[in-house]
Amino acid sequence: MPMIEANGVNFHYLQAGSGPPLVMLHGLSGNLAVWHLGMVPLLQDSFRITTYDLRGHGKSSVPPSGYSTRDMAQDLLALMDALEIETADLLGHSFGADVVLHFALLHPHRARKLILIEPGIPALVGERKGEEWDGWTYWAQTLERLTGEPVPAGKRTDVAYMMRRSIEVPIVYGPLRGLPRQKARILRLMETTTMFTDYEKVNGLTLENLRTIRHPKLLVYDGASAWLSTFRVLRDLLQNCASLLLPGSELRHFAPLDAPDILVSNTKRFLHGGDLPSASPPASASVFTPPAT
Repeated sequence: MPMIEANGVNFHYLQAGSGPPLVMLHGLSGNLAVWHLGMVPLLQDSFRITTYDLRGHGKSSVPPSGYSTRDMAQDLLALMDALEIETADLLGHSFGADVVLHFALLHPHRARKLILIEPGIPALVGERKGEEWDGWTYWAQTLERLTGEPVPAGKRTDVAYMMRRSIEVPIVYGPLRGLPRQKARILRLMETTTMFTDYEKVNGLTLENLRTIRHPKLLVYDGASAWLSTFRVLRDLLQNCASLLLPGSELRHFAPLDAPDILVSNTKRFLHGGDLPSASPPASASVFTPPAT
């Protein structure tokens, strides 16, 4: 199990393939396996891929604090230094995409192109706290479908409750499908760290500063995502940014698992400088908007 110390944290990481460096960052409560179940086997013929478990996740160590996007961006810098990666294309999912943007803001000369899959952005957290946010209904309905147990109406906007219910859901993808999750590590992250409060810290990743990030970007969301309001904000805000809406999927937020083939084909074309292929559009959705020239 490869481990490396960086920024005071012991990180579990994997490297595969050959070619230009590509570093991939997973989302909150996930781990590097999200990439290896579908995307890495299809990308390793074209890129030297590095995946790693974020601090507190997977098999990396679990410090009590340091879970903001700024902290995680500094982790990424230290990890790239330790692995002697001078510059890299960066691909992040959900919170991992937020970290990618913060890294590019703080260390622009270490990043090349950015692929952003369903970023949430701390500066927009306030828009997702109200009961009217579609994500609460999506989350509750998904839990009810996968567990067969109702979510009480009064608990649907209680993040801690919903997270605890989520770790009761058996593994949904891969060869371990149907088996119980490793609950202890996720509970430790929830109960002994500042993850939930740190996640909401903007720490300089303001909407105004996001506008200044000049790297070429590919912004990707599921066409049925509960985060489409964030997609619309970022699509209009980010410069030098292509946008792509994928066909609506069952889980609506996990394209690396639901649509790895489409993501890989778009990743290769975007990073190699070609035109992006069209995915099948969801109803009333624009599939691809090229970046401004």
